[in-house]
Amino acid sequence: MRVRRLTIENFRGVRSGQVDFRGHTLLVGGNNIGKSTVCEALDLVLGPERLFRRPVIDEHDFYKGKYLSADNKPVEIIIRALLTDLSEEAERRFHRHLRRWNDIDGQFVDESGDGPEAADAEGTVWALPVVFIGRYEADEDDFIGNTFFDHPVDEMDEEEPAEQQLGGGRKIFGREQKRLCGFIFLRTLRTGSRALSLQRGSLLDTVLRLDGSGLTEMWEKTLAGLRGLDPAIGEIEQLKTIRDEIRKRLARFVNLSEDDDATGFFASDLTRDHLRDVVRLFLAAQPAPHQVPFQKLGTGSINLLVFALLTFIADLKGNRSVIFAMEEPEIALPPHTQRRVIRFILSEMGQAIVTSHSPYIIEQFEPTQIVVLDRNSDAVLSSRTVELGDIKLKKYRRERRQMAEAILSRAVIVVEGATEAALFPVASEVMESALGEEYEHLDLAGVTVFNAGSDKEVPIFGPFFKALGKPAFAFYDKQDVAPDAATAAKLADYTQVWESPEKGIESVLVSEMPVATMRRFLNSVKDRDDYPADKRIIDDNMSDADVEALTKAVLKIRKGDNQPYAALLISECENETELPVTIRTILESVHATLQSLVMDTESEDEPNQGNEAAATDISEAEALEPTVPDSREGDEG
Repeated sequence: MRVRRLTIENFRGVRSGQVDFRGHTLLVGGNNIGKSTVCEALDLVLGPERLFRRPVIDEHDFYKGKYLSADNKPVEIIIRALLTDLSEEAERRFHRHLRRWNDIDGQFVDESGDGPEAADAEGTVWALPVVFIGRYEADEDDFIGNTFFDHPVDEMDEEEPAEQQLGGGRKIFGREQKRLCGFIFLRTLRTGSRALSLQRGSLLDTVLRLDGSGLTEMWEKTLAGLRGLDPAIGEIEQLKTIRDEIRKRLARFVNLSEDDDATGFFASDLTRDHLRDVVRLFLAAQPAPHQVPFQKLGTGSINLLVFALLTFIADLKGNRSVIFAMEEPEIALPPHTQRRVIRFILSEMGQAIVTSHSPYIIEQFEPTQIVVLDRNSDAVLSSRTVELGDIKLKKYRRERRQMAEAILSRAVIVVEGATEAALFPVASEVMESALGEEYEHLDLAGVTVFNAGSDKEVPIFGPFFKALGKPAFAFYDKQDVAPDAATAAKLADYTQVWESPEKGIESVLVSEMPVATMRRFLNSVKDRDDYPADKRIIDDNMSDADVEALTKAVLKIRKGDNQPYAALLISECENETELPVTIRTILESVHATLQSLVMDTESEDEPNQGNEAAATDISEAEALEPTVPDSREGDEG
């Protein structure tokens, strides 16, 4: 069983929205865009234990905190989930509530208007629609909420309790039915307080339930054992004295039993729920031999303990599907462990729904499994899968790491080679050092420098990054001929494009930088082990022309992935005025564009409120016009 579609109304920072899932799904998007809201919505509609927390929802779960309309009517939170890939057991148990779903068109067959024969068309499957509805109940001065089968909708019985009337004639989709879905939601940031406790719905509780029957006997024996501790806690000398004094003094005012059992001390409230709260797993981790409560371990160790329990749950589930949602599994884990955890989840869980800011996590997903979330200024949440366009899948897989970093970034500068990719961050450091608060470094601004591999590959990434909804800038080598119409259209998808004024980045650097900077560079690299052996060593008598020629020759030999000396040359700049004009112009333009987007966001008339702030809506109108020269001139550099 898998989640195919989720729709949300009036929940947290989302006024309305829809997210489509395709099997395993990685949710990506900027901070406060809605990733956690999607996970929380899934938990409300599918979590077996979620509705047994009190209150189920509160004021802050409503969009903008408005749980009453202008005419004092209750506003409803409505969360719909559509489940497909149903097991035979699910189809048998829920047959009355199923609907035929056309997975190609993304709609129910009975709403398509194509007639009965459409029920057996290609791509149609049985689907289970369920819905969570929550609102404020004025008569009780409380918030209520429940999950229901969203089909069929019968006539409502006005005599039913408020929580059943909430469904408007729908049947309740209860705890036992939800367990068949196998939904597990792990909030990594809260692992220490809940996931490894025995509270209902925790991982340990899930293991106990899946491991078989006997829970009743387990709790009864535990409670009886605590009552009959020998010696009892109350027999401790100091406590016994206090207990006797309390019994004697209280007996003056209250009729107590005659024996010593009138007062006592016990290890807990002797209830199941209290034991669930207080029982803790103790562990002794190397090098310390002493057992400590699990929450006293390091965060990384706790997360690995979670991983171990997930393997246990997967084994216990067997062939039964698990819908597993997890927020940021990378927290406190080194890269190799991140990869190990996510590979296990993808291979063992029926459906994994993951949020992440880690390239090591993202690179494990195929592009069709990556769902980009966006939310506009009207608080409408939307989703889209990553479309490769003209990018070959082989190239995507080869460049997984930098593709993942680019997907996570706030903006992208696409360059044609490793030399350019190496020098831009260094040039940004020079700008930051010289300009201070007037300029923000690429890393701090969330800008990734992306190596396309060649000047011919730069255009194909324009549509890709535009589809991701992020500002993208391009810088590539001087061309011999004007781009054809198809290439020009792809370049137009960039926020702004720069064509090099010279053929070859080495020519740009040498022609646009002071000779004094080149002299410092040559003096600093002449003693390096990788300095070209066949090149002259700089001396004080060398003319400016010779310095420029030597610098260009050394840069050409040590370019690309082979120890790019261009970045070393840039690092010799003492201030921004020594930087190449072309590079400085690009960095200044990127900075100005991002600053203008921030200002546009801050000046919105109605900033969105709720648990998550509004996302920046980057439209074509806000993007800078791309500059693509119509003609090219110049000799080969």
